[in-house]
Amino acid sequence: MLFPIAIQPGDEQHAWGVEVPDIPGCFSAGEDLDDALAMAREAIEGHLEILAEDDAPIPRAGTVTQHAKNPDYAGCIWALVDIDITQYLGKSEKLNITLPGYLLSRIDAYVRNHPEQKSRSGFLATAALRVLQGA
Repeated sequence: MLFPIAIQPGDEQHAWGVEVPDIPGCFSAGEDLDDALAMAREAIEGHLEILAEDDAPIPRAGTVTQHAKNPDYAGCIWALVDIDITQYLGKSEKLNITLPGYLLSRIDAYVRNHPEQKSRSGFLATAALRVLQGA
């Protein structure tokens, strides 16, 4: 999932500040832009771990376009942090399902051409999450 982050530029006396608008309370900072991006990933992953431990839902990531309209983020630099949220959704369970052959062939072809999906199961999990989160 691509989480937008709002970055406040730093200077000689101040660190670069980072806020993750879709995860309340998720803030971070870094000495420079590269460090701020790395620290943002760490902050997001830490928040998602806590949510998973509490059996709380994983927030849906909005878009930069949505958040950039918010005056609280005026002057921010925007970036996206790609987080694999499947590890925060609980233990994997084996499942036996039946699908039409044509649909299965299309899924397999898609997975072959999109290695980020990793597997048929990964594709089905991602598709289900999109539907369940209203994407």
